[in-house]
Amino acid sequence: MKIDFVSNVSCPWCIIGLRGLEEALARTGDLVTADITFQPFELNPGMGKDGQNIREHVAEKYGSTPEQSAASRTMIRDRAAELGFSMQMSETSRIYNTFDAHRLLHWAHIEGKQAALKNALFVAYFTDQQDPSDHDVLIATAAEAGLDPVRAAAILSSSEFADEVRTAEQLWQSRGISAVPAVVINDRYLISGGQPPEAFERALREIAAQD
Repeated sequence: MKIDFVSNVSCPWCIIGLRGLEEALARTGDLVTADITFQPFELNPGMGKDGQNIREHVAEKYGSTPEQSAASRTMIRDRAAELGFSMQMSETSRIYNTFDAHRLLHWAHIEGKQAALKNALFVAYFTDQQDPSDHDVLIATAAEAGLDPVRAAAILSSSEFADEVRTAEQLWQSRGISAVPAVVINDRYLISGGQPPEAFERALREIAAQD
């Protein structure tokens, strides 16, 4: 089963969706063999170098009050914890630009280590509260995922894979993807949002039966 997981490393619902999908795949056993490719999507492509406080960002983008923002963070933390992921977001957390992270993910796919890097980036940002636009953070995270840190540094110091990432972003937007996570199966079926494992499992079994 071909699965394109369109997402962003600073999107909390993306790690919730990924953990839900992974658990669903484990539940299906031998029924479904999945080949997952992580596709790029930037939530805030115009975000500056220093990022922005998450509470300020959510208020500006969605009109949320501080109370609504805090309640949402608590709910997201609880959902993530249910899936075994530690999310440490607080009112002092920041939103950052993720374009360079996507460039490394594109390279990691070529190297066969994309899933490892994706998960390491989620931990770096959500659990360790690190800046995924910082090159030192990205190099260390790449090394943690089993990638060559020297090669990662060379990519980050250049514009390598920038065109490929932008082309991929435009492709998925042209296909109607405007929010993430978006899970596209066999180029035909779309599952949107951070669904629970039960929803993913049901969809996977239905698609397997049809295909």
